[in-house]
This record gives sequence, structure tokens and C-alpha cells, in this order.
Amino acid sequence: MKIFPAIDIKDKKCVRLIKGDFENKTEYETSPIDQAKKYQDHGFKDLHIVDLDGALTGRTVNLDIIQEVVSKHDLKIEIGGGVRTLDSIKKYVDMGVDKVILGSAAIKNKEFLKEACEKFKNKIALGLDAKDGNLYVSGWKENLNIKTLDFLKDIKDYGVSRLIYTDIDRDGTKESPNFEETVKVADVSSCPVIISGGVSSINDIKKAKELSKKNIEGIIVGKAIYDGDIKLDELAKEIDA
Repeated sequence: MKIFPAIDIKDKKCVRLIKGDFENKTEYETSPIDQAKKYQDHGFKDLHIVDLDGALTGRTVNLDIIQEVVSKHDLKIEIGGGVRTLDSIKKYVDMGVDKVILGSAAIKNKEFLKEACEKFKNKIALGLDAKDGNLYVSGWKENLNIKTLDFLKDIKDYGVSRLIYTDIDRDGTKESPNFEETVKVADVSSCPVIISGGVSSINDIKKAKELSKKNIEGIIVGKAIYDGDIKLDELAKEIDA
């Protein structure tokens, strides 16, 4: 069971959003570089990064910060946010990230997703963000009226190496993840699934670990770390435990 502490980058700072709302964000003093070091020092092996500037602009805005994190720290990094071209994927893969997360662009254009998976084997993770079972894109503002489970059936042979499933209504709320819906997604998914959104306490981590036999690969922890609801020492004890 992999534990992915999270870093969301906006204006060179670590931030957290509530339900993806850029107007409802909290900025933290620690720089992304220092935060990554803190995670490594506590024994974490995996790291989830979102370039929020990239998500807003559709470009790899914080490439320099990601490069520094990759070069300075021995962490398996998955990175997303504004990755909309094969060239952007190549930049990240070339610098040594473990997985590149595709979102809106890949969901709206399945051919792009398919081509990316073929060109960058075992490097493509797919971020699916849903509300009431429907997929949302473009910073969660656009409801595609496509059921998550139907979409997964359509792309099951593409070669996606990891799925990150976020329940929009839980993200940043610390109300616990939607485990029930995530298990349904994992049942249909042809690749391992990461739980995302709403982690509130160490009990959520323990519950996620109980699901590891159900095609659940790991869990992302963000706001609960920054707000002190989960201590890093406590969370680190759950790594490979």
C-alpha cells in the first residue's frame, strides 16, 4: 500500500484548495522543495505533485521546481496539472518522474490518451474526478455527463498504468474519502487505483490498507498533513506496515 503525501504548487508555494476552488485556497509557508525533503526525511518513497499554475494555463509552468525536487530527492513522483501535449509528457519523463498524470485533455480526447500510453509505456497515470458518478473536467467546472464506469470500460485496453480517482465533493474537506465508490471504480479498472480526496485521519489510511487486495494501490494525503490532523511520524509508521 503506497502512501502519497501531496504537494500542490501555486505561485511557487505549497497550497491546498477546497473542492478545487482557486478562490478557496490556503497558502503554506514551506516551499515545495523543503516540503519534499520533509517527506523524504520521514521515510516516504512516493510523492504526488500537482502544478496548479499548469492546470490553469495548460502549460508546464513549474518545470524548474519539479526538476529540483526530482534531482534532490529520492522519491517516486507522480505529477499532473496542465499536461496536454506529448511534448509536455516527454519533458517530465526525461527529467525522471515516475508517472505523468493526464486529466481533462485525455478524457476529452481519448486518442491523445491512447497515443500517450503507447509512446510512454508504464508512465501514464489517469486522473478521474467525479461527482455523483459523473466525470468532471476543466478544473471541475465542466460536467461531461459521462459515467466514470462507462469511460473506464471504453479505455480498458489503452495501457494506462495507474488511475487516480477523486470524489470532488470530498476533496480538501477532510470528511474521509468515498471508499465505496472507489472500490466500484477499482473493480472495473484494468490498472491499480489510487484513492484521492477527503483524507481526515490515520483511520482513513488504515481503512485504505484493508482495501489493498481490491486493486487499490495507494492513497493521497494532503490537507490533513498541512493542517496537522495527521502527523508525519504517525503516517510514516503506516508505510509498508
